[in-house]
Amino acid sequence: MWRFSVAGLPLNERPSSHVVRPSGCPGLLRVVQALDGGICRIKLDGGSILADQADAVASVAERFAGGVIEATNRANLQIRGIGPGHDALIEPLLAAGLGPRKPAGDDVRNLMLSPSAGIDRQMLFDTRPLAEQILATLQTHERFHELSAKFAVQLDGGEALAMLEHHHDLWLSALVRDGDPWLVFGLAGTPLDKPAGRVPLAQGHALVVAVLELFLDLARPDQNRMRHVLAETPADEFLARLARRVPLQPCPDWRRDASIDGLHIGVHPQHDDRVYVGAMAPLGRLDAVMLRGVAQLAREKGDSSLRFTPWQSLLLPSMRREDADEVLARLEELGFLGSSDQPLAQLVACTGSSGCAKALADTKADARRLADLLQSQGQLIKIHLSGCPRSCAAAHAAPATLLAVAPGRYDLYFRDATLPGFGALQAHNLTIEALGHWLDARPPEPL
Repeated sequence: MWRFSVAGLPLNERPSSHVVRPSGCPGLLRVVQALDGGICRIKLDGGSILADQADAVASVAERFAGGVIEATNRANLQIRGIGPGHDALIEPLLAAGLGPRKPAGDDVRNLMLSPSAGIDRQMLFDTRPLAEQILATLQTHERFHELSAKFAVQLDGGEALAMLEHHHDLWLSALVRDGDPWLVFGLAGTPLDKPAGRVPLAQGHALVVAVLELFLDLARPDQNRMRHVLAETPADEFLARLARRVPLQPCPDWRRDASIDGLHIGVHPQHDDRVYVGAMAPLGRLDAVMLRGVAQLAREKGDSSLRFTPWQSLLLPSMRREDADEVLARLEELGFLGSSDQPLAQLVACTGSSGCAKALADTKADARRLADLLQSQGQLIKIHLSGCPRSCAAAHAAPATLLAVAPGRYDLYFRDATLPGFGALQAHNLTIEALGHWLDARPPEPL
């Protein structure tokens, strides 16, 4: 298994608790208040965490918070319901090696890999060594601390299990031509888009540094995403400037195959003679008992590591095939979902009004009611429940979205590539029960 070498920070290197950074996003070193208490977001290197580190997260969630742990759509973890005195919560997490290399680098550790990096049977090459380089630079290059906490990079090795729908400020994707490894890249989009060019794999780190430095050269203080800069500086001009820093080559014939749906849950073969076992935290939420239990499984049956995914699920890698069914059964006993044929495994919901002041409905509770209703009707459809238009729980438009308009009431949208936002409005002001009748009368296409 792999991990990045991140040591706990000495006290004299940590920011004081009164330091305010220009972001409303929670981090490990910045607890943000919500209706249900403070939120601490723990950014995981490539989504990976060791079993002992998972135990540390479980312990602080019990001791200093309400015990609620969330898997995010960027393969991180966050603890909710934190009470006063949150410095005491941060210390054990730093001691477990979950902190940044430099305090100011906490916000910018935004590099998303495939959850199956290094083990995927379809991967073109292992992206983890390059990922380690990029993450180290993001945290230690002082200028990159100017980046927004939302600025994000994706590194894709051609895996069958890869989130290809989340937009990133910079994306890089593996390519092999005549036996040589390359990185195709693009700006403000996804690997499914037309690329901006390609560089040899050996130039991948230099490319990332050059793109980020050029972005910071061009961006005004209020422009925190690549799309904001490209709205004023045409992409051709940006790339011409970039080519003066790193030699670029065109890539006219690029086509990234779509990822295979469902590989984040269940038992799947690795590139070696082992398998990984995936299971989903219902609606992205788990508690200390669940996290501790899965950490113990990783020790007993795997390589003592866990990998969280952008689908709010987790993988236990490097399992023996003969242990896989037992591991999956034990995950389900802990409360995880082990099969994608369960309606609850197809639903995504934001925190909702129980924890967020902006939400107009209790989306988590409504999602569970909806799952029960869909189960009784034999329906299986991917639905995103959002308490407000910000769409915090989903980084891309889902096939169907329920946008809250009042407690227990939602507008229904279907994704439409020709329309912005959630897509085309289908029905207005539906209750969960009315939605069930609506879907029953208009069965959606199979997943």
